Amino acid sequence: MPLVAGIDSSTQSCKVEIRDVESGAQVRFGAAAHPDGTEINPVEWERALHDAVEAAGGLDDVAAVSVAAQQHGMVALDDRGQVVRPALLWNDTRSAGVAADLIAELGGAQAWADAVGSVPLAAFTVTKLRWMATNEPANAARTAAVCLPHDWLTWRLRNGSDLDALTTDRSDASGTGYWSATKGYRPDLVERALGHVPVVPTVLGPTQAAGKTERGAGLGKGGALLGPGGALLGPGGALLGPGAGDNAGAALGLDLRPGDVIVSLGTSGVACAVSDETFSDGTGVVAGFADATGRQLPLVCTLNAARVLDAAAQLLGVDPATVGDLALSAPPGAGGLVLVPYLQGERTPDRPYSAGAVHGLTVANSTAAHFARAAIEGMLCGLADAVDALASNGVPVSRIVLIGGAARNEAVCRIAPTVFGRPVSVPEPAEYVAIGAARQAAWTLLQTAEPPEWPVGERSVFDADVAPDIRERYASASPLTISRPGTADTRT
Repeated sequence: MPLVAGIDSSTQSCKVEIRDVESGAQVRFGAAAHPDGTEINPVEWERALHDAVEAAGGLDDVAAVSVAAQQHGMVALDDRGQVVRPALLWNDTRSAGVAADLIAELGGAQAWADAVGSVPLAAFTVTKLRWMATNEPANAARTAAVCLPHDWLTWRLRNGSDLDALTTDRSDASGTGYWSATKGYRPDLVERALGHVPVVPTVLGPTQAAGKTERGAGLGKGGALLGPGGALLGPGGALLGPGAGDNAGAALGLDLRPGDVIVSLGTSGVACAVSDETFSDGTGVVAGFADATGRQLPLVCTLNAARVLDAAAQLLGVDPATVGDLALSAPPGAGGLVLVPYLQGERTPDRPYSAGAVHGLTVANSTAAHFARAAIEGMLCGLADAVDALASNGVPVSRIVLIGGAARNEAVCRIAPTVFGRPVSVPEPAEYVAIGAARQAAWTLLQTAEPPEWPVGERSVFDADVAPDIRERYASASPLTISRPGTADTRT
């Protein structure tokens, strides 16, 4: 059987999974790092993709490729297809103020939820367009097309130069703030944000091909050089799947079914579930995104997840694994110590200018073990609130599926059921976003009614006694978190 490739261009790195179409078994793998920051020149994604593909042994023998990537990021292109300015990433909060302006201009949060299924936050592309129009009017005027990270990489794999050839999929389009799963694009909202209507990518169906990699743009063995304009060299000819946003890619990689809720602990924290129902949450907590199969993917996102462990490790002078060991040596509830982990502001709740805070510090709990436990519990409490928000909007929650970098820490897995109040299933660690992209590539190649049946790695199930006082103390402490001095954010 042929091989397919799935690409995950995440905030931190690029991963490439080469998989067998029939069995789904991994054949090869490669990865490369992305630079840090909340804005980045997209050529860095392309360079990392090249390095990851080279580490995976090239794509000469691959029949189809699909790209999943971080959602929301704003890639602005001029009329020649050149990047206008570094892409603003989902975690860049400078557009928080204009997000509030856009919400007010349309008549409030419910008006946005009714229009596109979600209320725009600083993460959404539409707010970044308004920020550019307000603060960089010359760049806004030069912008002839706007796309997202996975759109741009797919276009580049085609050796893209024609703006009308830009494509996207339902999942990524639903995170822009100007596309609705039921109504399509809202050009009036794009114009409201940017001042004019640029070219936007064509939205493809779940198995609709975006084209093929072209000679001079595909990635084959030995393609170690960047061609003119940064085009990646190689033989070309692989079918290109429609691609997806990273969360939709993970849901496809995990074969998520109704009743399953993914809690992903990566750079950001995410709780999401597949559904046949559309959502319109006027509070803005639950985003009404689409998935990669034609269904919906209601989702709640926090800004702070695995980085909370990293920060705790740095503060305690240990590695993240030792943070876990320390946490397990402290009692549930950390002796009353509470960490509210808004380390880079927060998206849910919408407090982009807030900072982290520690509450309930006493002589008895001022130990490294108690702080480690409070850090993990605080990270998980934010995601438990996200799961509750999904449930309150009618999403069935029968199982928590815990994934992401922080889910590889045993302490996180063992503490999670105590916080969530439900058993937690942890699948074998794997790059599920890239696997989901590979599965989509296979689906596009085969053109079957349903995605190919690929096994998901063995799951471990963790259970524990619930400690409700953890959530109660967190709920009491969270509203006390204040904004950084000198900001206009006075939300509580």
